[in-house]
Amino acid sequence: MAGSESSSKLRTIMAFIALLFALLSTGHCSSQVPLVMWSSEGYTLPPMASPAAGHIISNDQLVSYLNSALGSAPHNVLLFLQDKLSKDDFTRYGGVFGNNHESAFPNLESALQSSSSPLVLPALSWLGASAVPGLLQEKLGVSPLSVDPDTLAHLRLNASDNTLLLIILPYSTGAYLSCKEVLRSNDEVIGKVLSIMKAQGVPYTAIYTGLKPSRVIEEPSMVGQSSMGRSLLQAVVDEVKPPLMFNTTSGPCIMLWAQNLNVSFNNLEWIDLGPLTFAPGGSVSTAESFCNETNSRLIFSSFSMSQRRYPVSARNWFTLDTVELLFNADTAIYNGSRGIYAPAEYSFHCQNVNNFRNALLVPRTQNATQWRILFTDFQIQGFSILNRTTDFSYASDCAGFFTPGIWMGLITSLLMLLILTYGMHMIMQLRSMDRFDDPKGPSISVPQSE
Repeated sequence: MAGSESSSKLRTIMAFIALLFALLSTGHCSSQVPLVMWSSEGYTLPPMASPAAGHIISNDQLVSYLNSALGSAPHNVLLFLQDKLSKDDFTRYGGVFGNNHESAFPNLESALQSSSSPLVLPALSWLGASAVPGLLQEKLGVSPLSVDPDTLAHLRLNASDNTLLLIILPYSTGAYLSCKEVLRSNDEVIGKVLSIMKAQGVPYTAIYTGLKPSRVIEEPSMVGQSSMGRSLLQAVVDEVKPPLMFNTTSGPCIMLWAQNLNVSFNNLEWIDLGPLTFAPGGSVSTAESFCNETNSRLIFSSFSMSQRRYPVSARNWFTLDTVELLFNADTAIYNGSRGIYAPAEYSFHCQNVNNFRNALLVPRTQNATQWRILFTDFQIQGFSILNRTTDFSYASDCAGFFTPGIWMGLITSLLMLLILTYGMHMIMQLRSMDRFDDPKGPSISVPQSE
């Protein structure tokens, strides 16, 4: 019974947070971050009126509340400051609808559940959020001490002293690290810190917010627009960098584009070559590249392509034969012809091209196994490029036609068809009685033998 009430309270808290975030997201959409504040068990934060939909908490309002809250709350303040944070992170990855096992914030939800008066501000001014460390430092009269769980475990805090502990949480995704995984990792840090504070028996006040929003919504300019007009708000879209091109006298011959060109040696840190490759005025030279009707070779690393006619399909196809990685006079060669191919008049596109997981690049030389290569949102075309254009031809994608979802639908439909066929067959086998007892005639007798 107690477990059911606890789970119901947790769902109510997260649903309330999500409802506030959803209501406020329909209002004024400027740069804003959420702020969550709570205290340890046995301490109560002063109440604050729920902000109206569309209202953004200003810096002055935050200062006023902190002055009131820190007057009665513990003065050991834990400031969890994430590089980026938006209300969408909670609504998308929190256990709002009872799916607590899928939540990216189990420790934060548990802390809010145990606190008697948590404070949730879904929309705090971006400038107000960035000023939180300074406001706390001014109020407490101490400088912030940057710590991590390992450092905090060796500190001995005094409940009667003012302490401002700053825990920096990253918000950067790696090659295979999703946003949800980053948030879950940060939540584990929050859980470790709170466990250490509980083990030491030190009361605390905790604040979780971000330096800037992870998702920025652009406000349309009011210049030239009627005050009664409507306009749609849209996300800020980063400028797309042009593809890397090799030109001949007759026009573009080879085009290559990727969101990231990541390489790693002996499982060390990933290095992204994309900015050097696609940035305007980048340091990449393609002077040694060449192309003709049957072969293309793009050299900055080295991408070798060829095309040939296949009678079965009655058309020409091109393949990415090799990818060569040049480093300190050493060459690592990978074979890509098994998975990277397309009709000669098309381009080839794949979301992830790598040599270690569902590999499309197969090591050909011994030293190639020392490197890890990951091309994100990769697209290449080596033939049939229209003159004076930077647009790729129609893309042949590496994703197969029969995806797992399609296979599941086909198998389910086939199973239901078999059940229907069996049912119809059984109905058709039913037989009605062909003889009946006539009350005016002799009765039907069935002899019984002993």
